Amino acid sequence: MAEIAPLVRRPVEPLADGTYREIGIRSFGKGVFHKTQTTGLEIGSKRVFCIEPGDLLFNIVFAWEGAVSVASDAERGMIGSHRFLTCVVDSSRADARFLNYWFQRGEGRDQLLRASPGGAGRNRTLGVEKLAAIEVPLPPLAEQRRIVTQIDELATKLEEARRLRGEAVAELQALIPQHLAVVFESNAPRVRLGDETICQIVCGQHLTAEEQAASGVPYITGPADFTSRIAAPSRFAIFPRACSMEGDVLLTVKGAGVGKANLAPSFRTAIGRQLFALRPRSDKLRTLYLWYVVQHSLRHFRDAITATTVPGIGREDVECLEIPLPPLTEQDHIVAELDALQAKVDAVKALQTETAAELDAMLPAILDKAFKGEL
Repeated sequence: MAEIAPLVRRPVEPLADGTYREIGIRSFGKGVFHKTQTTGLEIGSKRVFCIEPGDLLFNIVFAWEGAVSVASDAERGMIGSHRFLTCVVDSSRADARFLNYWFQRGEGRDQLLRASPGGAGRNRTLGVEKLAAIEVPLPPLAEQRRIVTQIDELATKLEEARRLRGEAVAELQALIPQHLAVVFESNAPRVRLGDETICQIVCGQHLTAEEQAASGVPYITGPADFTSRIAAPSRFAIFPRACSMEGDVLLTVKGAGVGKANLAPSFRTAIGRQLFALRPRSDKLRTLYLWYVVQHSLRHFRDAITATTVPGIGREDVECLEIPLPPLTEQDHIVAELDALQAKVDAVKALQTETAAELDAMLPAILDKAFKGEL
């Protein structure tokens, strides 16, 4: 490395009233990112160095897990802290992108690991002298560029596959709120959620530490206990002050999660002050229909938020929400359609997760083939 990509430092003395943009490097070959703009006063006495396009960059803490990249035109004039080593590649002998890819694969990563002594994680630090001593494969420049071009083409196809799968999930996910919007625009009669002939509202109550224990009545404090559908209590209460029942919809009324909703568990559960339990009258309102409708009403609850330190809504904000109330048979039909859509979304998400792992494994496999001369 010392022969073809020596370390170069371009020290910068930040001006107090100047503005600067610092870089970072993601691990696992995910490239450079730009940190928020900062002033020279904020940088203070920290040692920083100028970055130029074409620089081969190493994060000295995480180089061993692929925090290596090549600076592009977008990084021209940006700065890096002392945690980044800047190597200038001799373009007559080596392609910086070729070296970058080599350091992302098994042998190159192993070399960086050996050049980063120390314990695990942040205790490892890439040594300047050890980096300079690393030996890298150096086929003819034309061959390096051919390999880079092929890797780039395949990597682009992988990114396109990821993008298309992500769009498929987003489009399918959007069908649920679109369907609910149609429900809200229907000609069904509308009722206020505060109408006790339709729904009862139970306000959660705070429990002190003395009123909680390792066992007892399950206790839900807020959306931290929510899942994708049914809340899962993580605490227990000795003296519950307010409880939910099977068939209730739990609505978050305090904190950052205002408006988030979940179904209550099938057993009696104490609820904290962050929550209201919405208890639909079974002869007028289906639980699952109410749950879907409440989720669609997130904007109503967010618009009603008051207080700056702990955002929250009051009982009257919930009571004044008007919801469409079609016949029970129609509510059942709407829920069946929404459940079917959600099942499709979940299936596509599961496939997305599975194929994402496969796609993630493809690039290392491509790099291995490339550096074995099999591309």
